[in-house]
Amino acid sequence: MHVLYFHQHFSTPKGAAGIRSYQMARALVNAGHSVTMVCGSYGVGQTGLESVFSKGRRTGKVDGINIIEFDLAYSNADGFFKRALTFLLFALKSIRIALTLNYDVVFATTTPLTAGIPGIFARWLRRKPFVFEVRDLWPELPKAMGVISNPVVLWLMSMLEWLSYRSATRCIGLSPGIVEGIQRRGVSEEKILLIPNGCDLDIFGSKGDQFESVKPWRPEGVSEHELMAVFTGTHGMANGLNAVLDAAAHLKAKKEDGIKLVLVGQGQLKPELQRLAKERALDNVVFHEPVNKQKLAALMASADIGMQLLANVKPFYYGTSPNKFFDYLAAGLPVLNNYPGWVANLVTENHCGYAVPPEDPEAFANALITARDNQSTLVSMGENARSLAEREFDRNKLADAWLDWVLGATKEYKNLSKTFGEHGEAQH
Repeated sequence: MHVLYFHQHFSTPKGAAGIRSYQMARALVNAGHSVTMVCGSYGVGQTGLESVFSKGRRTGKVDGINIIEFDLAYSNADGFFKRALTFLLFALKSIRIALTLNYDVVFATTTPLTAGIPGIFARWLRRKPFVFEVRDLWPELPKAMGVISNPVVLWLMSMLEWLSYRSATRCIGLSPGIVEGIQRRGVSEEKILLIPNGCDLDIFGSKGDQFESVKPWRPEGVSEHELMAVFTGTHGMANGLNAVLDAAAHLKAKKEDGIKLVLVGQGQLKPELQRLAKERALDNVVFHEPVNKQKLAALMASADIGMQLLANVKPFYYGTSPNKFFDYLAAGLPVLNNYPGWVANLVTENHCGYAVPPEDPEAFANALITARDNQSTLVSMGENARSLAEREFDRNKLADAWLDWVLGATKEYKNLSKTFGEHGEAQH
């Protein structure tokens, strides 16, 4: 079977971006299927292709995955209009692929929401089964964050969301809140499957059981004797990283030493965060550039706690499935989480870290002090984190469920086509 897979921000483990799509595509290849991945050029990602772009794209095969990469550079540091234009251009170029390539099923994953557009065309113009994977609820999230306020734009996005869900043969939601959000748009429960982000247990070794190839390291300015709390991800509005600076300032005011907060990554707000940290003389905050998965695993082998941070926006509470959180679990790192919801519940119920209230720098700082002063507890929390990763979020097990769901959509669609003359009236 040939799966046409659309993910604008695709990356292999050689990049610094999430690798869910890479792992899922590899699961298809390992099962004997053919995959064509259609993507753009993501700032912190690496597709594995190195040839020169010709007529706006380049193609090749990486780890058994056929890749079509458009010459559409994207960075989290881009402004809103540039990002929007890149999203639209990717969708338009992808439509042509969806209408001309020979394949059996089309799969599209957000973000952005426009990733679903080629799937819509494939579903209605070529009558192909379409599986839509939803990583964030749009336009609910940007509206709640105040990023988009134009009522016309919000209405158009809402219509695209509705059409994407209703056109899909099946949907996948990455968190409980996302699954509920899809259901609210009129999609029946049996058409949706929850498959969260997973833990790459073969990349991140548990604390005390690191692979021989992993040599732990710490950024310059962090000593071996200090508690190192790491955040690994985008430095954008959604991440609310001012919380780190506020907690660091609280630690300084209390003259609490021996704690370093390390922010690894890039994003639109990174320069401003660096400026503020310097202005506030926060020498307990260390910034570092993005690193690939192998180097990230080595960093986490030396870290003491992982910071799972988001802005205090209600749709985030149950509507996200953060890559970094699952990386922390896989690495056997206790997690410091600063917003309510399903992630906070996982942390507290499994005793694998600290859940503090949002916008409370004192509670944030106190959790770090407690972690520093209770190393034995921190070790047991890390063991619990790794146990949770192995028990519930092993990427290989989740990939098996994903594979069955995607391939099952083709069989389901063929059966419905026989019954309803390929008009698809009963898809939802």
